[in-house]
Amino acid sequence: MNVQVAGLRKQVDPHQRRGISYLKIGLRYLQGVLSKSPEPCFASKKAKEEYDYAFEFSLIRIINCYVPC
Repeated sequence: MNVQVAGLRKQVDPHQRRGISYLKIGLRYLQGVLSKSPEPCFASKKAKEEYDYAFEFSLIRIINCYVPC
């Protein structure tokens, strides 16, 4: 149903009047998402090396817990 609401049904079912169920629409959408390659493509070895050696930043939270003695 989320695929329909998001307006992505045309990607999954080009014949919208066929009457397939929301379950089949969702399964077809998931198959399409999973079949795509998650790895990026690079135009050159240099571009790939720059991507591989780039810094990644993340949020680190430190929680201090004090226990009274």
